[in-house]
Amino acid sequence: MNVDPRIQAKLLDLAAVDTELTRIAHRRRTLPEQEEVQRLESDRVGRKDAAVAVQIVLDDLDRDIAKLEGEVDAVRKREDRDRRLLESGTVAAKQLTELEHELVSLNRRQAALEEDLLEVMERREATQADYDHAGGQVDQIDEALVDATRRRDDALADLDTAQQRCDADRTALVAEFPDDLLALYDRQRSGGGVGAALLQARRCGACRIEIDRGELSRIAATAPDVVVRCPECSAIMVRTKESGL
Repeated sequence: MNVDPRIQAKLLDLAAVDTELTRIAHRRRTLPEQEEVQRLESDRVGRKDAAVAVQIVLDDLDRDIAKLEGEVDAVRKREDRDRRLLESGTVAAKQLTELEHELVSLNRRQAALEEDLLEVMERREATQADYDHAGGQVDQIDEALVDATRRRDDALADLDTAQQRCDADRTALVAEFPDDLLALYDRQRSGGGVGAALLQARRCGACRIEIDRGELSRIAATAPDVVVRCPECSAIMVRTKESGL
């Protein structure tokens, strides 16, 4: 393939643009800001689940408190009724004794219920503190997530701007190359290699392998407009004054 050396030299500009596009794509895949957003989102799910678990415990305790309060209220009402009967003076002697025994039992029952109620209310207070703490942690993560998302979006916007600039530069450059040369360059890149690189100080700029003297002599004897490729990596080698031929 024969191509004007000046056109071949512009392959280095195209290779630089493609290298930058590859770097942009890699950074987009491994963006630290995105990893931070994902980590915070995962942490938020965990903290939220913890808060929900504590809320369930609170709901259970509230039901226990309501039940105990209802039982205490029922005992008090029964006690008030018995006392009114005692104070009425209309109760027979046998019933009077039964009422007095029942009042003693009711007092013991009320004391036990109130003790249980106090214990459950203390547990609820401690659980409420845990819930407030969990909620505070969720709020902190929400704030951090907002900040991380903003930084992620800013980083992506910068990458978008850089990619748009590179895409525009690449579009302008490829218009200058013959179709067969561009096809060769793109085919070399499609295999994961560098499409074109400078031959400099006896080394291929793509694979960095030193060219042996015999091959270097052959390249030096090749006409400047002939497209030469690295015998090791097959990249197009651009020859300039820096090639030392």
